Amino acid sequence: MKLHISRLILGALFLFTQFISAQTLSKNQFKVKGNCEMCKTRIESAAKNAGAKTAVYSIDLQTLTIETDKVSTDDILKKVAEAGHDNEKFKASDKTYEGLPGCCHYNRDLQESAQTETHHPEHQMNAKKENEFYVRGNCASCKARIEKAAKGAGADAAEWNAEKQTVVLNFDPSKTSSDKILRAIADAGHDNEKYKASDAVYNGLPGCCLYDRDFTFGEANPKVHYEEGTQHEDHKEHQTLSAKEDHKKNEKSIDGVVVTGSKAATALSKKEAGLVFNIDKKELLKAACCNLSESFETNATVDVSFSNAVTGTKQLKMLGLDQKYTSLTKEQLPEIRGLASAYGLNFIPGRWIESIQLTKGGSTVTNGYESITGQINTELLKNAKEPETSLNLFSDFNGRAEINITNVAPINDKWSHTFLLHGNGTFGNTDMNHDGFLDRPKGTQINAAYLLNYNDLEKSGFGSHFGINFIRDERTAGQVDFNKKLPQDDQTAYGVGIDISRFQVWNKTGYVFKGKPYQSIGWMNQYVYHQQDSFFGWRNYAGQQHTYYSNLIFESIIGNTNNKYKVGASFLYDGYKETYLTDDLRRNEIVPGIFAEYTLTGLKYTLVAGSRVDFHNLAGTQFTPRVNFKYDFTPQTILRLSAGRGFRTANVFAESQQYFASNRTITILPNNGNIYGLKPEIAWNYGASLQQEFKLFGRKSSIIADFFRTDFQDQVLVDLDKSPQQLTFYNLEGKSFANSFQTQWDFMPVKNLEVRLAYKYYDVQADYIGGRREVPFMAKHRGFVNLAYSTNKNDKGGFWSFDTTLNWVGKQRLPDTSSNPQEFQLPAYSESYAILNAQISRNFNKKIRAYLGGENLTSYYQKNAIVDFKRPFSNYFDGGMVYAPIMKANFYVGLDVTF
Repeated sequence: MKLHISRLILGALFLFTQFISAQTLSKNQFKVKGNCEMCKTRIESAAKNAGAKTAVYSIDLQTLTIETDKVSTDDILKKVAEAGHDNEKFKASDKTYEGLPGCCHYNRDLQESAQTETHHPEHQMNAKKENEFYVRGNCASCKARIEKAAKGAGADAAEWNAEKQTVVLNFDPSKTSSDKILRAIADAGHDNEKYKASDAVYNGLPGCCLYDRDFTFGEANPKVHYEEGTQHEDHKEHQTLSAKEDHKKNEKSIDGVVVTGSKAATALSKKEAGLVFNIDKKELLKAACCNLSESFETNATVDVSFSNAVTGTKQLKMLGLDQKYTSLTKEQLPEIRGLASAYGLNFIPGRWIESIQLTKGGSTVTNGYESITGQINTELLKNAKEPETSLNLFSDFNGRAEINITNVAPINDKWSHTFLLHGNGTFGNTDMNHDGFLDRPKGTQINAAYLLNYNDLEKSGFGSHFGINFIRDERTAGQVDFNKKLPQDDQTAYGVGIDISRFQVWNKTGYVFKGKPYQSIGWMNQYVYHQQDSFFGWRNYAGQQHTYYSNLIFESIIGNTNNKYKVGASFLYDGYKETYLTDDLRRNEIVPGIFAEYTLTGLKYTLVAGSRVDFHNLAGTQFTPRVNFKYDFTPQTILRLSAGRGFRTANVFAESQQYFASNRTITILPNNGNIYGLKPEIAWNYGASLQQEFKLFGRKSSIIADFFRTDFQDQVLVDLDKSPQQLTFYNLEGKSFANSFQTQWDFMPVKNLEVRLAYKYYDVQADYIGGRREVPFMAKHRGFVNLAYSTNKNDKGGFWSFDTTLNWVGKQRLPDTSSNPQEFQLPAYSESYAILNAQISRNFNKKIRAYLGGENLTSYYQKNAIVDFKRPFSNYFDGGMVYAPIMKANFYVGLDVTF
């Protein structure tokens, strides 16, 4: 670190003396091509390794000054070229140059003549001058913001070009520097070759300004379409529009460039050290996606399955493990956990979602200790510079209807707010397998939220987000003849009633230190009240949860932006009151914690290492380390490694409600723990992935393969094999592990046709009381195919979209029912099956969209989903033995209108 600081000081002193001497070249000063601080470090290291006593590289002047005793300057410059940097005597090999990180890809016209440039006009177009720097942006508003920031930092003139994604600067080196100017541009929200804008500032930009953050500098912006020799019709109109009016347009034209917003619906972030998928709201339009549980039907990473034939509950699984081991957050705040585990996926409507970030493996320690297999974070709609109201109407052919109304609007230049309203109802008696039970519950939900946002990060440095949400959900399931209006004692039919009330309020406030865009502090707070009253036949279950969560994070650097750190403290309070039959179960979990995380960015690698300590009043002190490492062999070949620990306290009743619709008796075998007599679950997760991008059919293609292993200690096992009439919980004694392998291939064989293929292999086993067995309801083999095709847009912005997804699920081990009478016994393994979903949508213009779709078009369904369905009050009745869909093909229609 001291050596690096001394280099910076020496470089600054040298630059100052150069200005004094009118920037004249000394006899040991040579022209060397480079772009950024990473280039500077690489060039100086190569020179010193070659024998130079001192080596100072100036990014602004593109010069290397060296002092040497014995080694010739030619030998030094040759080594600099071998490191990848062209200079006035030697040129780097193409292979070495291509292997540099994207931000280091300087323009290679140093030794080319004007005649050569004349013969290669495309090269001239991409030429990058000494005072020209890569800056990301989209539209006219971006251009105005970038140039304003540059001039505010001391530039005499600044000209940003959307096509080249560069800004040309003219400034007095004695008064400012390119480094200072580019830092100011990043502070304004625009990534550049030296500095990256903070996520808070970037997310605060208008929707039209949210550029793609993953494409390599020097490549075309994937959100910008270039019309060669022609001009878009809107260009003339835009030339007369003010920057404010530009926001009203979905297509903008700058210097012959048309912004078309073609960002990938799902993209794997190349910048993150962890394996992070960014899912855009466009991905959610490929299927019904009425709520979060249906938002991953076109995603190969997350498995979506029914878990109960009576309640129709859906659950997510990732890396071969249940949803409870994945951290499910909303706005980076804990969301679906505790008593909300069973039905919480239904509480986030699909039309409310702006984006989803899906992290496989250990996530950052700043978000808590519960993440074991990964994190799924949902961001709600909240970004708009102009008022926008959307209406969504949805109905399927079996009595389900929904309405969504969203309104996002600015109040002034700093304040904006969002109104979100959702209502749904299921009214039809759907019984496709004719067993006398509803295939899905009937009932209604009212869901309303209000968000208030304040963004003054560019001036005062402050930003804040406030949200409030209320949900009322009532569901009735069971036999078709069940009448919820009758008292339980008078019922002759088997019924299930689930009534849930939920209220939450949250706030996130942040401050970016003036003059230090890399330094910020943020504070998040949330309160949640959740109440569930339910019955399953003659069994009653009620639960109440009060949760308060607080998280304080400070972020800064050590020396430079290659060394970043976060430190902070968190506090979690969970108050639980549960009643099952006659048992009254109460507990309070109080968890203060502290954490720290360090990020090291090198020439080709990124290392993120963090740890936290939590002082749980019932689980004791817990230490949670996590590390993620990314290495770029080339910009197209990326290796990632991860390892980390997590722990959680099991909510055995709330998390196992899929088995309540049965006549199994619940037994807990205590183990000297403080939560239901059980100890907390602890797990280690290890992962490795390799990402490879290449050209196929002249278009971008990518393959990613990943392997993850999870090892448990004191896992709370849910034993369904001990007896078909028992549901037994106990802590693991022995081994429990999950191995997950996935490979995915994304490519575009022809224009507008996107293909995604995936294969997954799971090996999930545990040492139960009866011995080591495969975990039930987990297929070892799964296949996935997704096809998406869209036509070109017409003059009104209209186009067709066609989407289809095929999921193949291999055989699954089923719980042991051999002690049942033969007619109520299940086979040892299920059948394999395939599910086909498809949708056709028509965008008539930019405001109106209609769609028609079908789910489970193969009509495969589990014929004996309920054991002993004719006698629901018998000892053998069981509605939790579900491994496949319980409904045949279902069709739906929908309409989206934007005002």
